[in-house]
Amino acid sequence: MDCAGGAGSAHRPVIDVLVVGGGPAGAAAAWSLARSGRCPLIVERSASQTEPVCGQFLGPDAVHSLARMGLYPADLGAVPITRLMLAHRHARAAMDLPFTGWSLPRRTMDAALLDCAGAAGAQIRRGVSVRSADRDNDGWRIRLDDDTWVQARDLVVASGKHALRGFARRPGGSVGLKLHLRLSCPLDATVLLPGRGFYAGLQPGPDGLANLCAAFRSGPPGDVAGFIAKVAQASDLGAQLLDGAVSVQPRPTAIAGVPYGWMFGGRSQAFRIGDQFAVVPSFCGDGVAMALAGGLLLGEAAGSGPDAFHRTLRARLAKPMRWAAPAGALFAHTPGLVVRTAALIPPLARLLAAQARVVPA
Repeated sequence: MDCAGGAGSAHRPVIDVLVVGGGPAGAAAAWSLARSGRCPLIVERSASQTEPVCGQFLGPDAVHSLARMGLYPADLGAVPITRLMLAHRHARAAMDLPFTGWSLPRRTMDAALLDCAGAAGAQIRRGVSVRSADRDNDGWRIRLDDDTWVQARDLVVASGKHALRGFARRPGGSVGLKLHLRLSCPLDATVLLPGRGFYAGLQPGPDGLANLCAAFRSGPPGDVAGFIAKVAQASDLGAQLLDGAVSVQPRPTAIAGVPYGWMFGGRSQAFRIGDQFAVVPSFCGDGVAMALAGGLLLGEAAGSGPDAFHRTLRARLAKPMRWAAPAGALFAHTPGLVVRTAALIPPLARLLAAQARVVPA
């Protein structure tokens, strides 16, 4: 396909596919669409690479998708993770994971994914937000934040946890927080730390930094000291691991209104992927894998139309979402029971870790 685009009008150039968002879902979608002969344009609201609220855990399904794009966690400086720990108050459990996971900051991964999309032929515009997108007889009439307009034949909504006007999700009350820390003692496992009204995850990362990420149902702390103290107070292990921790950020990164457990079930004339299609509870560590799976599927299935694509993606993501929902409810309401059960029967926790994965394409 000629990617020069249609002439449109002086004020509304015509493009083939507009991808809203340059995170894992949007970059994978643009890569797969370009390789299938389409001409995608990514518009990304951040002018430079940022570190969004995310647990930065990569399971084997995410690694599988990255490998399809020629990316490998070890080459990007990711830290391997083979152990899982859980703690609540005085109880704790520890076990080996049924696979090797990886910890990789989103800033690093997203930059590599956008480079792949660009090398495949996608165009990328940074520092641009979409204010509105409306369907008309010629496709999509899209207004950008500088009050310019573009016309797109197809629209891909991959804006992550940030809502796009006109593409509502189920209202969500959770607030996500993320903080990169330098711990006083080395950490060699992913640690799940549920508490009253929240659950948190702590895992090692590159350059000796640890990533602390949490979802709060109410009353999220707004400062570094409050965030660390809130998590530390929930368990003996959390207090031990976070004792003397120093943040490398002036304040936590935050995002509000996250509808954990939601999956799109309606009809749409736009393609929805990533967190704009389904939001898995973060502690399952499969959000990136689901975003990549949807993006890669789009290059294979976009020609069938949005509704058929969404049915295929819904079937692909049904397994991790089905396992994550009850596990999330147990974590929210009976964290102590979950931790004690995992300590007594470690295979149950390993089974959950194995089952809450996207089946590779």
